[in-house]
Order: sequence, then structure tokens, then C-alpha cells
Amino acid sequence: MKNYVIGLDYGTDSVRAVLIDTENGQELASNVSHYKRWKNKQYCDASINQFRQHPLDHIEGLEITIQTVIKESKVDPSLVKGICIDTTGSSPVPVTKDGIPLALTKGFEENPNAMMVLWKDHTSINEANEINELAVSWGGENVTKYVGGIYSSEWFWAKILHIAREDEAVRNAAHTWMEHCDLMTYLLIEDKDLKSFKRSRCAAGHKAMWHEDWNGLPPVEFLEKLHPYLATLRGNLYDETYTSDLVAGNLSQEWADRLGLSTETVVAVGTFDAHSGAVGAKIGENTLVRVMGTSTCDILVGSYDEVGTKTVRGICGQVDGSVIPGFIGLEAGQSAFGDLLAWYKELLMWPTEHLLTSSSVLNDTQKEQLREEFSDKLIVELTKEAEKIPVSESLPIALDWINGRRTPDANQELKSAISNLSLGTKAPHIFKALVNAICFGAKKIVDRFEEEGVKIDSVIGIGGVARKSPFIMQTLANVLNKPIKIAASDQTPALGAAIYAAVAAGIYSNVIEASQKIGSDFDGEYFPQLDKVAAYNKLLVAYDQLSAFEDPSIKITENEFSL
Repeated sequence: MKNYVIGLDYGTDSVRAVLIDTENGQELASNVSHYKRWKNKQYCDASINQFRQHPLDHIEGLEITIQTVIKESKVDPSLVKGICIDTTGSSPVPVTKDGIPLALTKGFEENPNAMMVLWKDHTSINEANEINELAVSWGGENVTKYVGGIYSSEWFWAKILHIAREDEAVRNAAHTWMEHCDLMTYLLIEDKDLKSFKRSRCAAGHKAMWHEDWNGLPPVEFLEKLHPYLATLRGNLYDETYTSDLVAGNLSQEWADRLGLSTETVVAVGTFDAHSGAVGAKIGENTLVRVMGTSTCDILVGSYDEVGTKTVRGICGQVDGSVIPGFIGLEAGQSAFGDLLAWYKELLMWPTEHLLTSSSVLNDTQKEQLREEFSDKLIVELTKEAEKIPVSESLPIALDWINGRRTPDANQELKSAISNLSLGTKAPHIFKALVNAICFGAKKIVDRFEEEGVKIDSVIGIGGVARKSPFIMQTLANVLNKPIKIAASDQTPALGAAIYAAVAAGIYSNVIEASQKIGSDFDGEYFPQLDKVAAYNKLLVAYDQLSAFEDPSIKITENEFSL
């Protein structure tokens, strides 16, 4: 008899569900739902890097997408054996003592501080700096050592500390906080005991400094020095964490009825999108999986013998079992990848968006059609022209830090920059420089892993950029000087979540077996073009020079200041 599982993938802009045949990995149906409130920029203020999302966007999207894939696939709902949810992170949500997201309670419906604090929210830079200073001075163990030695404003404790100081009402009402992947899992299951609920190992280890060395979350004494609320909160969080091949609970009767499923359907422990994406792409030892979208997450798994208790400097964490149980999961990434190009597109679209509307030459329909045409063709045409520009030509040099730097050595205060402009610089030159910048940022991550003794034999690309931009992927292969395979699935994180669900449901015995059986195939590979590798190495030196100018902590020797 056939068995099926559902992977639910929450991205920055939308949620998508896939229904997978556990025998062969066939995707029988998929559906995407965009967040309505987020699309309208509600609860956000880009000028201060505040990005919040209302839980209703996520709850409504969950219901719509799962209902749709069940209906479209026409499978018997009783044969859907498991669900697993992956989300962005760190994206914590304040929750009441009854397990209700605070934004769904009276008085907090429109309060941005009661919303989910999205991964890209950087309002807590000062708080992250305080955590880093305290970690090396408080007299106890440095609790940042397994998250690269630098705590980021993108992560759990910094965000909560910021809101606790800014909003007394939220602080008093928030009994606990849950990562997005934990919250959505919790909402689906029958058992509503917050204390015994199985929290995600990857979320806790990579973003909340959970580690067995100090028996779980950072000590009360450490948190109390930051704010008394954090010390109290620790007691309302969790002690143990769980890998995503395990069952968090069974689907509740309420949600079984709403989704058209059965209470026999199990819900796996939640996970992060990059980790499930790596599983969906059949990650193995010494394989770097780059999840490339608005930002990137770079995922590796290492054996206990290879990694053990050795700490890797400047990354986003190393956690036992966070990707594949039985291996150490290592994470890095870039705070902006596709976002850098999206910023440039928005910049170039300004005349169209603002001046076209006041034109007396065209009617309203023509204006909208022209705007849509420009928007659809802009990146395509820039790419065509950028590909024609020789690497040897004098190009602008750009930094990829438009949303700060995640890895190596997190610093969200950093800004992007562009140098070497001239009167001959045209829009495609700058576009090519931005593409080079995001690839040079990726190179720095690979270099850091290899400098720290973590071997990388192969690279796999997944995500929208990997699938849609041969120009970027060829540039990346040249900059890394490594071949890059491209996962065939358009929904690799959702597929990886489905793989976790299949193991939790008992259909497969472990994640590696399930991944090899039903993970994504590959439909392309980019190889370094040897005649261009040397040219990119020279441009990389200029990138390093500009990096040192913008970030004084980077040391460049005198010999490196010449091309």
C-alpha cells in the first residue's frame, strides 16, 4: 500500500507544501501561499531593519496549502502518514502561558513587538554586542563558542532582549518564546503541554546557544546579567532538544478536521529550511550545500571524529544531530544574496515606479503593463549584458554586506560599498560587480571552513538562484574553483522536510536511507572555467582591500594592496 508524507516549507515571503510518495520521492502535488500582511509591508520598517510577520499569515498559509495538495493529489487522506515543518530562523515568536501566539490575543493584534521577529530583523545589534562582550567577561564558560564565537543580532536571545527592553507590555505578557518551526509544529499537535513539547535541536543549538557542555541553554547566572526577564524566561523554555526524525505528536482532532487528514498522521519535530534543504539534496560528509535565495545558508555535516569538540571560528554553529542524527551539523551563510540584486533592481525601477505614474502620455492600463514589462525583463537584460563584459575589463568592486555580514565573523553593523566607478561604468557593470560580490562572500565562507580544517570535496546548489541563474552559478564555480551540482527539485527544503516526516512515521529507519531513496536528483553541473579562475582571483584581492577599508578588524598585508 502506498504511503505519503507532507513537507511544509516556510520561506521569507511564502509557505509551500509538497505531498511526496515515500516509495520513489515523486511530488504528487504542491502549492504556494504568499503572506498577505507581509506583502503589504505591515509591521515592518526597513529604515531601522525591523521585519516582523503576523502569525495569521503562517496559519492561513498552512491551512490553504495542505488542503490544496490533498485535494489536487486525490490521495486517500488516511495514507498521509506524516508532516514536518521547516521555517526560516532565527524567527522567534512570543507566546502566552496557554501556548497562544501573543499577536492573536486582545491588545496585541497590531503590535509589531508581539509578532514573529523575522530572521532578517536587525533591530537588536546593540543587544548582540552586549551578549558577545558578556560571554568573554562574565567569569563562566564562553557560551558563544559553539556558534562561531560571535552571537548575531539575527538570533534568539538578542531579539528577545531587545523587545524585553523596548516593550514592557509584551515582556509581561510573553510567558515563553518559540522559534517559528516549533510554534507551527506545536499548533498542529494534540498535546499542548508547553514544558514537555519537543523543541527543535537545530533551532536551539544554532540560535539559542543550547549545548550539552552547559546542560542545555545558557546558565541563569549569565542571562540574569543581561536582563532579569531572560533568567525567568529560561525556566519557561526547555531543557532537552530533539532531532527532526522524531515524532513531536499526532495531528490534533481540530487540525485533522481543518486539513482533511487523520489524527493518525504524525507531526515530526520542526527544523530550519536550510537544514531540511540539505537533506533534500542528499547531503553527505564533506559536501557543502548552499541554499541560495534572498540570503544563503551553507550547510555541512561532519563526523564526530572529524569535528568532535573542535570549534570552528566565525560560523553560525555546530550542533550534534541538527541536520542528520549521528553527525555534527555546521552552518554558515550570507545575510544577503538574492537580496543584493533585488535591492539593485528596486533602485533601477525607481523612475518607472514614481515617474511613470505621473505621465500624461500613457493611460493607466498602459502604465501598469509597461511597469510589469520593465520589472520582468530588467534582471534578464542586465544578465545578458553583464555576461558580455570580460572579466579582465576594469570593473567596479562591491561588497555583499548590504544586510550586514553573517559569516565569517557575524557583524550586522557592516554596510555594503562600491568602488572603482568611472564615467564608463554602466548599469550592467554594476550588476556584474554585485554578482561578483555575492560570489566572493561565498568564497570567504569556504575559505574559513577549510582554514579551520573542515574538508569540502563537493558543492551542491539549491534554491531559486541556483535553479534560475546560470550566470550566477557559473560565476560562483569560477570564484570557488569547484564544480557545483544543482538539485533538480524546485522545492528542496520542503522535500527534505518530507524526508524527516517519512522517518518519523517509521517508513524509513534513518535520515540517510530516506534521503538517498527519495531525495532530489541533479539536473545540472557547473565546472570552473580555468581561463577565468585567475582573473577572479585578482578581483578577489580588490574585494579584500575594500573589505579591509569597511571593516577595520580585517587585516590585509602590504603585499595584498596591489593587483
